Amino acid sequence: MAAALLPETAPRLLTPETLRTAAKQSQGIHLVPLSLRRAIKRYLRDQDKAHMNRKVLLLSASFDRAKGTGAELAAAATRSALLDDPNAPSGAEQRAARWKVRSAYGDIGHRYREDETVAYVASRMPAIYAACHRVLREVRRRLPEFAPAKVLDFGAGPSSALWAMRAVWPKSIERVNLVEPSKEMQRAGQSLLDNLKGLPLIHSYDSIQELNRKIEKHERGHDLVVSSYALGEIPSLSDRITIVRQLWDLTSDVLVLLEPGTPQGAKIISQMRSYILWMEKRKCRKIEKSSSRPPSSMKSIVAQEASLKNGSFVVAPCPHDGRCPLENSDKYCHFVQRLERTSSQRAYKRSKGVPLRGFEDEKFCYVALRRGKRPEEAWPLDGLNFEKLKERHAKRKPEDLIIDYDDQFPSEEDEEVPVDGGDSLVPYASDEHELSLFHESEEAEEEDQTIRADLGGGWGRIIYSPIRRGRQVQMDVCRSTKRDASEGAFERVVVTRSKNPTLHFQARRSLWGDLWPF
Repeated sequence: MAAALLPETAPRLLTPETLRTAAKQSQGIHLVPLSLRRAIKRYLRDQDKAHMNRKVLLLSASFDRAKGTGAELAAAATRSALLDDPNAPSGAEQRAARWKVRSAYGDIGHRYREDETVAYVASRMPAIYAACHRVLREVRRRLPEFAPAKVLDFGAGPSSALWAMRAVWPKSIERVNLVEPSKEMQRAGQSLLDNLKGLPLIHSYDSIQELNRKIEKHERGHDLVVSSYALGEIPSLSDRITIVRQLWDLTSDVLVLLEPGTPQGAKIISQMRSYILWMEKRKCRKIEKSSSRPPSSMKSIVAQEASLKNGSFVVAPCPHDGRCPLENSDKYCHFVQRLERTSSQRAYKRSKGVPLRGFEDEKFCYVALRRGKRPEEAWPLDGLNFEKLKERHAKRKPEDLIIDYDDQFPSEEDEEVPVDGGDSLVPYASDEHELSLFHESEEAEEEDQTIRADLGGGWGRIIYSPIRRGRQVQMDVCRSTKRDASEGAFERVVVTRSKNPTLHFQARRSLWGDLWPF
């Protein structure tokens, strides 16, 4: 069956040696770009930094209260109500309660004051940027031909996702629409983007309704729509569905939903993923029923064009479009991105009696969906033959086992001597990282385009950290159980060195969030 999926003349780019490169999706420790760090410093320099540590603590406490408040308001809140946070403490901290529910089809969520916005930029913006960059970078790797020109950022905040989009696609983005109801967040985003060159055309709106009113109907399609850390601020499931449906209507190609890596965030992502897939499957079934009747030739052509445009599939992280196998279990799908803390985070964040580390781990959940039908691809291990450990040892030659100790240690003659004899400059990691946020290495882009994991169902997703025990590696993998990626399962995969040294070598170097070939 796999041979029928690809033409006979199609070259196979994946080999046992390039599987690890194609499966690599995770990142090591992420360094926030120098231009963003300077922009945050410049923004904080102009703000009132009195009691900044207390403001950061109050902001963190309000986020913790919002997690429990969402479940209570989901049952009690209505679209015509205006409610305060029922868990908000009394006294001086009462001002931190800012939960509001409004009736304007999605004008729901947090309203940030000026001090909360400053605390958000100082403490949360670098971590959210790192999570957005990690997700959008994988979208670029899985879709190398995708170059969005018109994008929409819903719940933009201080434009964290915009910075990530410009870093991943520095040349293609031409127009950006930001939807953010908080005026303080809008002003913070504008201040952070000041003095930057090569920016696209940017428009800010208070709501999706204002965006639809001011944009013509034929211009509402966006190549990329991103909603980062916004749906969790909406208490009601019906309101979330309304907003996600509006965002999907504004999407012409790819929609990315990103939430915190908590059980509540994973539940929101799973619900919205299931709703979009179900909605598009229903549309396809209606088109098939209408096309089964004996229509005229013109109607049949229109039905065929509509069937090609309808439909949706998951680009990442799920390798299938079926029901989530972790839906009714005690586990939840989330990922981790480690980032080096900026100077503002080290200055204003506190830890409970423990010295503050130089890095932090941002947990997040996400889903990236694309319009159309999932392409049929051959699975990566189809047709690949792997040697067992005994076969590999049998092919060794006696001269390969001889170790030349003279080549292991360099001699004094081989040591390089500086020409000028002076002190050489000490290189720093920040100097080698980048000179500008909007320019990346061309060699890395070429490598991503030549060696990549396709969108077929043959690539599973590693959930949680692999367990390495002796000469075997155990991994929890979410994988597709059918060739058309219509169903999936959550399985424990065990790879031993004796049976497959090549895959064992890859498994030992695989991390949480990487792909695994089948």
